[in-house]
Amino acid sequence: MEQYEELLGIFDTELKRGTLTLAILSQLHSSQYGYSLLQSITDKQIEIEAGTLYPMLRRLEKQGILVSDWDTTESRPRKYYVLSDLGRTLYQQLAANWRNQVEIMKEIIGEAGT
Repeated sequence: MEQYEELLGIFDTELKRGTLTLAILSQLHSSQYGYSLLQSITDKQIEIEAGTLYPMLRRLEKQGILVSDWDTTESRPRKYYVLSDLGRTLYQQLAANWRNQVEIMKEIIGEAGT
């Protein structure tokens, strides 16, 4: 049973890894700062830790998928992120790919009788 739990954890992590990026992009059509994004994602029952989110935001920004802007009007400065033009286009295609993949998997899993 220990091997089962270990394998399940590995495969579950692999399954979630790609969907996490899509989930984050889906929430950035309007500007959000890191903590508000974290709350938004976790409120939707998607598990993510700050230690995963913030490096991902920096990577997506470096890739040109996100743009950021600092808001220094409050006592605590916040960095806001939003999809760039490239990010919006990329998100639309990834979402379409995801929907297609879901339909294919429904057929495959349905055929397996599980």
